[in-house]
Amino acid sequence: MDGFSHATLTAMLALVGAVIIIAALLSGLIERSGLPQVAAFLALGAVLGPGGLNLFDVRLGSPLLQIVATLSLVLVLFTDAVSLNLKEVRRHLNLALLVLGPGTLLSALLIAYAAWRLLDLPFAAAAILGAALASTDPVLLRGVLKGEFLPAPVRQALRLESGLNDAVLLPVVLIGMVFLGDRSLAVSDWGSFGLSLFLLGPGVGMAVGFLAVSALVMMRNRFGVRRDYESIYSLGVVFAAYAGAEAVHGSGFLAAFAAGMTIAALDVELCDCFLEYGETTAEMTLLFTFILFGTSLIWSGFTVLDGRILVFAALTILIRPIAFLSSLAGFRLAWKDRLMIAWFGPRGLSSLLLILLPVFAGLPGGDRLFSVTCAVVLLSIVLHGGSLMWLGKGARPSRAPQAVIEPIPPAPSFRGIGRATWSGSDLDRGDAADSRDRSAGGHP
Repeated sequence: MDGFSHATLTAMLALVGAVIIIAALLSGLIERSGLPQVAAFLALGAVLGPGGLNLFDVRLGSPLLQIVATLSLVLVLFTDAVSLNLKEVRRHLNLALLVLGPGTLLSALLIAYAAWRLLDLPFAAAAILGAALASTDPVLLRGVLKGEFLPAPVRQALRLESGLNDAVLLPVVLIGMVFLGDRSLAVSDWGSFGLSLFLLGPGVGMAVGFLAVSALVMMRNRFGVRRDYESIYSLGVVFAAYAGAEAVHGSGFLAAFAAGMTIAALDVELCDCFLEYGETTAEMTLLFTFILFGTSLIWSGFTVLDGRILVFAALTILIRPIAFLSSLAGFRLAWKDRLMIAWFGPRGLSSLLLILLPVFAGLPGGDRLFSVTCAVVLLSIVLHGGSLMWLGKGARPSRAPQAVIEPIPPAPSFRGIGRATWSGSDLDRGDAADSRDRSAGGHP
């Protein structure tokens, strides 16, 4: 890689180490304070960037940014899909369809129309911008879903949206990129594009997910698989799905989502660490990406600010409540619940990652689309992050709970993604083993 040196490697390892250490040390403090985690890491990026210590200055053309952004989007799509409880989705199918159909797609359409009218963008560019800004941020939304102030229907709707909306919006971005780059495609070319987008990519992802889980179950039943290796198995699956789809000119991003969805649908017995390690790795990658954006890139949103951009940013924030309140009008939900679902659609890293796809492809106007997205994301972090802090104040206890030290129970048997069940016989065997140790004179 051009420009690679020992000093560059050392600096990058230092940055990765800083992300992990700071994220671990501040995790409890940030959660108790209600401060958006992304704001803390954007601030860290600003400190490390040209406006602070000048240790890093990441630009749009940086290969490092392209690699990290691609990894982040792949991991987000996979973990969103693999963490879905499909029985829960089927049980709340009407709510899921309303949230993803009229809610998400109507938001994208209205934002695209506003961009077309206010910013004088070509329709394809406006559609890409609308789809990117209709996507909700997984890191900010995770903080919302953990909040004790959320009623169960609100949490359910937001969880369904966070797991599925990127898969709905990503094809809009990819199709818009085709129109923005080359408007003279023949019918046969469109047929090949549709085949690669909707069949090859998801097909490869489904095949990789099925074969990977089948091989894991077979080897574990015959020879056993160490828990620490099973925990990183999810990363191998998602990377293989992405690479396999790209090798046959399909969409690696949709393949990653399809692989996760296939694993969730198979409902096989998997170690709980399989999901937890993938989610933790995805979150660390996202936070690392936020630091890279925070060095200088995201602040480019201030450079394009004018009256039209400010109006567009405000409309983008307001369009989601309008679209979702209209979509959920006929659904049996309390008015307060509908209002909370409509409001909590924070824009963040998912929007930035989606809008980077035309930038990395070198399409015309990509830099401007990115700057406009940055302006909206910064406004969203302030408004949605601030409202999360305000609503969470009443739910947080006035003092920290006392730590209670308890014996560590045996590992749970994991049936399906997201559901752990404890076996009473396992606990009985553990108690019996302790009794034998004590009777034999053993000491802890």
